Amino acid sequence: MTSPRKPPATTRFARMLAAMGTEPRLAIVRLLLTAYPEGLVVGEIAAELGMAASTLSHHLDKLKNEGLVAVQREGTFLRCTANAAGLEELLSFLYAECCTRSKAVEPRRITCCD
Repeated sequence: MTSPRKPPATTRFARMLAAMGTEPRLAIVRLLLTAYPEGLVVGEIAAELGMAASTLSHHLDKLKNEGLVAVQREGTFLRCTANAAGLEELLSFLYAECCTRSKAVEPRRITCCD
């Protein structure tokens, strides 16, 4: 039996960016980064973002499937954490293309958001 081929890096990173390409999902990732490394239980995320549980579940599934969020069961709760390793790979990919290879963006000009 042969193992499935891994998609090229650009395909993988495009899927990750697409997963974060909605306002609710980007808000979830940012919230989980503020709670890193402990993460938050699903109810805390829903309360913080004012999101219905079913809607949140849909968004978390997409983020989890693309390797941006990890979900672990703790008794009757689900704890979500940002997948820092996956995000680091994505940021490294973007940084390498814009700031080291082509020098399109001066690395010192990259700052955080508001």
